[in-house]
Amino acid sequence: MGHSLVIIDQRERAFEKLSMDFSGFKILGDATEQAILKQAQIDQAHYLFACTTQDNVNLMVAQIAHKIYRVPKVIARIYDPVRELIYREFGIETISPTHLTANAFLKFITHEETDIL
Repeated sequence: MGHSLVIIDQRERAFEKLSMDFSGFKILGDATEQAILKQAQIDQAHYLFACTTQDNVNLMVAQIAHKIYRVPKVIARIYDPVRELIYREFGIETISPTHLTANAFLKFITHEETDIL
């Protein structure tokens, strides 16, 4: 789509999950550290997706991107739906796999469709 993509992960093995077609940049490090974010050129980013498996880390990274580096579009994955309101108070958009899954199941039950996914 013409975007440059940088993936940051603390585990080098995580990069093995990327497809062979991945043409972006990989940075080994902790995305909560500003030095790592600077290495990823966050000051030039248009988007930031915080999608670790830890809600608190996602909030921290999203806040840093939103407040310090003024990244225009920031979104964080959260697993605990209760935290969604907290994120929104900080101006962070969210995606909740928990909500998405629950909604898919509900849609399946209410529409009795088998081709939802």
